[in-house]
Amino acid sequence: MRSLRYGRAAAYLVTLLTLMFGASAFAQDTENLLPVTEAYKLSADASTPGVVKLHWTIAQDYYLYRGRMAFKGGDGVTLGQAQLPDGEKHDDPYLGPVETYHHSIDATIPYTVAPGATTLALSVRYQGCHETDPKICYPPHTEQLNLQIPAAGGASKNALNDLLSAPPRALGDNNAPLPAEQAFHFDAIAQDARHLLLRWTMPKGYYLYRDQTQLTLKGAPTLSLSPAWPGGTTHSDAHFGSTTVYFGEVTLPVTINGDTNGTASLDLIASFQGCQDGGLCYPLMSRQAHIALTGGSNATIETAPNPAPEMPPADAKQNDSLHVSFFYALLLALGGGLVLNLMPCVLPVLSIKAIGLIESGDSPARRRMHALMYTAGVLVSFVVLGAVIIALKTAWGAHLQSPLVVAILALVMLAVALSMSGVVQFGASLGNTGSSLANRSGPAGDFFTGVLAVVVASPCTAPFMGTALAYALVAPMFIAMCVFLALGIGLALPFLAVGFVPALSRWLPRPGRWMETLKEVLAFPMYLTAAWLAWVLAHQRGADAVGLLMVAAVLLAMTLWWFERSRARGALSRILVGLLALFTLAPLYYLATLPAAAQASAATDGVVAYSPEKLAKLRKAGTPVFVDMTADWCVTCKANEHTVLDGDDFKALLKRTGAVYMKGDWTNEDPSISAFLQEYHSPGVPLYVVFPKNGGAGHQLPTVLTSSLVEHALTEAAK
Repeated sequence: MRSLRYGRAAAYLVTLLTLMFGASAFAQDTENLLPVTEAYKLSADASTPGVVKLHWTIAQDYYLYRGRMAFKGGDGVTLGQAQLPDGEKHDDPYLGPVETYHHSIDATIPYTVAPGATTLALSVRYQGCHETDPKICYPPHTEQLNLQIPAAGGASKNALNDLLSAPPRALGDNNAPLPAEQAFHFDAIAQDARHLLLRWTMPKGYYLYRDQTQLTLKGAPTLSLSPAWPGGTTHSDAHFGSTTVYFGEVTLPVTINGDTNGTASLDLIASFQGCQDGGLCYPLMSRQAHIALTGGSNATIETAPNPAPEMPPADAKQNDSLHVSFFYALLLALGGGLVLNLMPCVLPVLSIKAIGLIESGDSPARRRMHALMYTAGVLVSFVVLGAVIIALKTAWGAHLQSPLVVAILALVMLAVALSMSGVVQFGASLGNTGSSLANRSGPAGDFFTGVLAVVVASPCTAPFMGTALAYALVAPMFIAMCVFLALGIGLALPFLAVGFVPALSRWLPRPGRWMETLKEVLAFPMYLTAAWLAWVLAHQRGADAVGLLMVAAVLLAMTLWWFERSRARGALSRILVGLLALFTLAPLYYLATLPAAAQASAATDGVVAYSPEKLAKLRKAGTPVFVDMTADWCVTCKANEHTVLDGDDFKALLKRTGAVYMKGDWTNEDPSISAFLQEYHSPGVPLYVVFPKNGGAGHQLPTVLTSSLVEHALTEAAK
């Protein structure tokens, strides 16, 4: 078991060692390394019946790992436990306690063979490293031995004459690692003054790590870089865990953040790491590129004097969200916030403000106060939400993954609806701000209605909004907060316009008795919102959670009913209101302790549940894949499913193109889906990515789908 454990870890040993050692002389020094069979000369002796003796002569500055030795008998051969001497013990910073051998080592292995056998077939595997510069490790090496065994009482010939007619062979002797410059060819060009295009080209059988790549600008402290990595291949690494790598070629668009006016050229330093598949891992490599900031100009690469010609991006549309200017991002955010007013998750809350504006009548001062306080609530909420998202690296709408938050929102919607139905009337005092969400006349009510609008808007993603949020998530803090403020201004803009432009206020109907009826009618969208949140809760925590929510809802209704009746009563009645409110919190406590509801993982109705392993397997098989990252609380996701993805036309399209529909459910937190969202710089769900059958980069679709858009993407992916 110990050998097996070391076997899995040591296959990537060089990946670990490169965190400690540099590579400035790697290209030159690797040429002086000994071939593996000369660094570790193996001889065998089977002259003693029932025992085979192995001897390694280890060259200077080389060593073998005790835990990397493995022995396997051929047909008819049964091996006993190998007898190995103790090695030199030390604590490896990554592998823990290890034992190594220098200079030489002898091992004995007992064996038995079938009656009448005259030869001993034996497979010997070992691995070692070079301990001075360049500090690298060889891939696991296997030698096949075929030894003459003595007859009863006899002896074999010299062991070196007992090998196969061919010398011992290594699994990979004909696949020696290339020099670093040939294994990882690096190019860089400038598309324009704000965008670079980098490219790594690797021969077959080599791959590049995405997360071990760092890009820095030399001598440009006011500028920063935002790379937009395409989708790669998921790779299980002994040290880095599940990581993303690229085979063959990867083209990387990079956005330059900051003012490049007056800057004629830049010096880019690219540090990266890669491996030979199943073989050598290279130490950290660096390239320095001198790039003239003129569109299409090739860079001068310090270690690659003959860069390849200009290449267009592998998928120009995939990362458009990171290729926008700051002011364009603000414009997109403003438009996205404005369109949010029309989304079904926001409309119920806006009904509260519609009633408030109508009730304000012809008073300009009251209209302005409504607009300003509502806007303040929206902007403060967006600032807080943006700060949390940036600090925690979370996603838009991720707070609805918490069943407790969903339950509280459902109860808030119920309380607001009961108020609009006339069951209870909340006061306007600041001491009662927790209940002022439904108030239409006080400043606190306006402010907290703006807060509520932002909270319930988060499950929705309006057109243009996804691009702006993606830009904010990779931009510096100040710029990111400006984007979130622009979203808030867009959401509050209709009320600001009505509040401050008298001409628009003339479009509002005059107050009258009809307003009370309208207010009661508008309560029903609030009830429906509460019902939708209960449905989301059922998917998150099951029927028990919905039952607890219903109990809390009944207790809340009882609390509000008695609150209204206690207005003309004494202090004892108000104490009872407080006790009922505490009882309302009890079901929420138990709800928060419920385990997550079981999620279906098997394919249903032609839908395959997302996993990185399944996606990698399908891509390796050359199957086009449509990946849909969704959540039950995402209204935009459900709208796309209803209009496009659940229809017969989409199913027929999948069949015609041979594509697989893979869905990731982010209703509850899922680390693998979160990693996928981060890989595509998505601010949240929905996220749609189409992977072509030729293994190229995934193509990211807009958040709002149309049938023609999906058909075009899948048709191209199937070519």
